[in-house]
Amino acid sequence: MKQRFYPVIMISLVLMIFAGCQHKSEELSIIFEKYTLGNGLDVILHQDHSDPIVAVAIQYHVGSNREKPGKTGFAHLFEHMMFQQSENVGQDEFFKKIQGAGGTLNGGTSTDGTVYYEVVPKNAAELALWLESDRMGYLINTVTRSAFANQQDVVLNEKRQMVDNNPYGHNNYVIHKNLFPDGHPYNWQVIGEMEDLFNATVEDVKAFHQEFYLPNNATLAIAGDFEPEEMKALVEKYFGEIPSGEKVEDMDPVYVTLEQTKRLYHEDNFAKTPLLTMVWPVVEQYHPDAYALDFLGQILGSGRKAPMYKVLVKEKKLTSRVSVYNYAMELAGKFTISVPGNAGTSLADAEAAVFEAFERFEQEGITETDLEKIKAGLETGFYNGISSVLGKSFQLARYSEYAGDPSFIAEDIKNIRSVTIDDVWRVYEKYIKDQPFVLTSFVPKGQLELSAADCEKAGIVEESGDQVYKVAEVTGEEEVITRTPSAFDRSVEPVPGPDPVRDAPEVWKSSLPNGMKVLGIEHDELPLVQYTIDIDGGHLLDPVDKSGVASLLATMLMEGTASKTPEELEEAIDLLGARIRVSAGLESITVNVNCLARNLEKTVELVQEILVEPRWDEIEFEIAKMKVVNNLKRNNANPNFLSWQAFNDLIHGKGSLLATSTSGTVETVTAITLDDLKAYYTNNLSPSVATLMIVGDVDQQTTTRLFSGLASAWPEKEVTIPDFNFTPENPDAKIYFVDFPGAKQSVISIGSRYTPEDHFDHYAATIANYKLGGSFNGRLNMILREEKGFTYGARSGFNLNNVYGTFNANSSVRSDATLESVQIFHDEMAGYRKGIPAEDLEFTKSALLKSNARNYETLGSLQGILRDINSYELPVDYIAQEQETLRSMTLEQHQEISRKYIDPERMFYVVVGDAATQQEPLKALGFGKPELISLD
Repeated sequence: MKQRFYPVIMISLVLMIFAGCQHKSEELSIIFEKYTLGNGLDVILHQDHSDPIVAVAIQYHVGSNREKPGKTGFAHLFEHMMFQQSENVGQDEFFKKIQGAGGTLNGGTSTDGTVYYEVVPKNAAELALWLESDRMGYLINTVTRSAFANQQDVVLNEKRQMVDNNPYGHNNYVIHKNLFPDGHPYNWQVIGEMEDLFNATVEDVKAFHQEFYLPNNATLAIAGDFEPEEMKALVEKYFGEIPSGEKVEDMDPVYVTLEQTKRLYHEDNFAKTPLLTMVWPVVEQYHPDAYALDFLGQILGSGRKAPMYKVLVKEKKLTSRVSVYNYAMELAGKFTISVPGNAGTSLADAEAAVFEAFERFEQEGITETDLEKIKAGLETGFYNGISSVLGKSFQLARYSEYAGDPSFIAEDIKNIRSVTIDDVWRVYEKYIKDQPFVLTSFVPKGQLELSAADCEKAGIVEESGDQVYKVAEVTGEEEVITRTPSAFDRSVEPVPGPDPVRDAPEVWKSSLPNGMKVLGIEHDELPLVQYTIDIDGGHLLDPVDKSGVASLLATMLMEGTASKTPEELEEAIDLLGARIRVSAGLESITVNVNCLARNLEKTVELVQEILVEPRWDEIEFEIAKMKVVNNLKRNNANPNFLSWQAFNDLIHGKGSLLATSTSGTVETVTAITLDDLKAYYTNNLSPSVATLMIVGDVDQQTTTRLFSGLASAWPEKEVTIPDFNFTPENPDAKIYFVDFPGAKQSVISIGSRYTPEDHFDHYAATIANYKLGGSFNGRLNMILREEKGFTYGARSGFNLNNVYGTFNANSSVRSDATLESVQIFHDEMAGYRKGIPAEDLEFTKSALLKSNARNYETLGSLQGILRDINSYELPVDYIAQEQETLRSMTLEQHQEISRKYIDPERMFYVVVGDAATQQEPLKALGFGKPELISLD
């Protein structure tokens, strides 16, 4: 048994990682305790009183790399089983108990590990520890055949949704099979192979759990508002008696050497444009060379100065983007270049252009400024990564489990800061230049001529109509669950104490001399500032025949200024470690900025240039159009996009502006000229319809001073936002089918038009929907996923903007379960209108009211508050009014809202799937013959 010890480790990190000394450095102290229980469980405690919440994260050192050929996907499959039940927690109660306490939870599996987490109000911290300890030490007896069969089906559907029914979904499979030799721990995918998942047995996964899900193979990290001595006692109580297992030896790196380049192709039934991928084997995480490889990836592929961008995008126009990155895992790494070709692009030409870009890189070289930009961005990214207690717990657990010490965070930053130009050249010469690689050509079905040269068929075996993996329903008597002895009665659920009081943050309001409204919240925990400038209009001001103008304008505003080329503007932003983005939505064009507080003034100066002094570069305009057109063409291979488009056509009328994506269509974007953008800019961008929303380490006085220059340089003008006639009536229910030949799943989207009286009526509708499809425990998800195993998830919700609203229920289901799934949607909505039990309403109130403790932690959540106030003209105390609406809701009011806004007899039923097998059976629903619709 390990001796219990409680050493206190204090880390004071100088996080200034710029190469020069021209900037003020920041110092951040992260104080934590690490100790080890007698059973080998490493525990890390980090106290943070900023918000009355606690994050509990447990990192198990087991991922897909611990699996064996023929038994792949077990780590991920067992992640699903960990949410089912344990000896003292009932079926599907994990989500319900945490959500009922106002918390959130989830888990994830990678090649190297599996993590589970909860973020809860601080009074529910003991509840989270009880749940986590029960599934660590008291779960295995509850893995019954019926529970296991259900999750097999869920995971099989997850694979269909994420891999089999997606363009290029099999690309990683082909790469790993050919980059990593047979028997290598990375030779297979985390999700596993269909045959292995289908053939897995209860005995298989129990053995896997007993070997790896052990306290001596895990780190428990707890961060948040707690008292350390009290937390230590709770950790000892719940985890201390769980027995350790056999020692799990750390795996040593398994290096890969390719004797020659491997070249493979696949005709992809779901792709509309070709994809070239080139991958080189490299070193594992934390290896000294991995840091330089990270830098190499960014220098080659990120930004307008990058040689890959210059050659493939700007000069040859073969693609709209190139991704170059190093991905270092625990045992090995891979260096990837990904080129999603434009429609009709020859991947042989793309491959030749990649090597031309390498030559350009060798000619132009690397500068200190290149390294400085990357280091600046990493500094800002680090602060954003620890802006929540969950982020802190993840970081500490990961360093503890994979580097052996949570204080390795300091060494990690030192290693980043130490990368030199010589290091980058060295890894390029050692791992990339003239070295063999794996190349994949994924081309649309029937367009094999687009493949790179000398490729062999990848040999992907896909699920077909003749062989659909469907786990047989388990029948017979329910299995008896044996309880494991414990030192105390673990069946007694901890009762959370009084709910913590968390007042809403103070919102300040003002305006600038040019008419721009300003909303702000000061939040000084970290030296970060985040702000947006919302300019009303957006897609609503697009001409119908040139839909997409606002979106293209947003793109062009980032393509340089009057005094800066696109490359110079990008470099100025990168040197500040800032993120500045301009985007267009339905109702606005938005400037988004995230930066270090010390660099706020300089980002404001850059934003002023972007808004007031656009460059209007003809070459960049043509590149921007090319990107949009090719992305729109790729959307035609995405069944989820097709479902969205069909639903919007039905809601608004095909061809109307509101039915069209904010990016436009191929036809409308092709017709747009630079003069169209200039006219939109001149007529519609005005501070009179703009709002600045700023949160972070900055006060009102400083904000007013820093934005005074923009106020002077950007004069107001009158802008009129048009009114749109949105018809609130809904027709009788009818089914519409979009054919996606060979689809492994059907995408179901069911909904109607929705017109609430005001924001608070909308909030009441959101409350009413919660137990139908607004959470994991909603009826739709519990039936379609947890009971039937038809899908990876099912949800419903109300969507509202200032022009229109919709109700929508949706899911992606196994193809042969389409009819039954649509029937379940209909029947559950019909039943919901009859009212819900009192306990369901009380659960909804508890979950939503108690979650208030989590709603003010991050800059993103604070900015969301300002956005609500601005978008819907709400009072600053609107959250208190929402909570009163929630507290006072009765069963009668809940039913009234449900009957008013959820009527399955007056909805559009859209199904995107394989019409040959699924369209005709849908007639059995009684809504007439399904209408086959075409999306141009």
